[in-house]
Amino acid sequence: MGDVLAGFHAAWEFESDSVLIRYERGIRTPKLLQVLGERRIPLEAVTGVTLTPGRRGTVVLRMEPRPGADPLMEAAAGQLKESGDPYRLVLPAERDVLAEYYAEEVRARLTASGPAERYLVAAPEVPLQFKGYDGKASFDGRTVRFRWFWTGASTAKWKAGDQSFAVAGLSGVEWRSPELFEGYLRLLRRDAAEAQPASPDQDPAAVVFGLGYGAVHESLPFAAAVLAAVREAQPVPAVPAAVRRDPADIAERIRHLGELHRAGLVTDEEFSSKKAELLAEL
Repeated sequence: MGDVLAGFHAAWEFESDSVLIRYERGIRTPKLLQVLGERRIPLEAVTGVTLTPGRRGTVVLRMEPRPGADPLMEAAAGQLKESGDPYRLVLPAERDVLAEYYAEEVRARLTASGPAERYLVAAPEVPLQFKGYDGKASFDGRTVRFRWFWTGASTAKWKAGDQSFAVAGLSGVEWRSPELFEGYLRLLRRDAAEAQPASPDQDPAAVVFGLGYGAVHESLPFAAAVLAAVREAQPVPAVPAAVRRDPADIAERIRHLGELHRAGLVTDEEFSSKKAELLAEL
């Protein structure tokens, strides 16, 4: 398509296999969208498109991402406010006909549905860092590091000391929005010797948020980048090697099959089919 549809806080550029979203840098634009800056959403990562009435004379065009296609949305786990949803484009109500046209154009190009087997939308770029209430978190693409603050860290975290976690040793990330009660970012360890403490405040693998600490636009991209790295580091299941049979054994089985065929116990079609299967095992 190549056309651009501009709305409040963002503009969507429609291409044949993706939608390029550019978020504005203005002070009215939610901070998360400002930080994201630009995102390319492959159409294979989208399962549907909706157009609904918005507030105060607006309409809302929204793409519905497939589960498992976007690390940012996976980390957010439904906790984002509408204003911070990167898949919403708010437009003046008088542009509803044009918005519906583009919605239909996108729908016509959608071919996938259901959960995605891998992330299809790029994760935020590293390195990343942010300050929580009890420590500073940093991520360079391979290792997550927590450095505790004496003003906020619990005794349990001080005793454990500053922490470093290799991506290969993690199984996932748990993010709770700082806009909710008891927000935090917790790393889920793959081979922990014992169960992780239930309280993030006592868990050396978690950074706790607080008023002014761990803001969504800082901590969520961080969580998404770690989550994507963890998925990338997971070992690829080994494909079993094809079993090669002894040629002499195959020849003997074909000879026996021929005897059954000549005796009329196997039809011509069955003989040809089974013989082909046996030859394929060589």
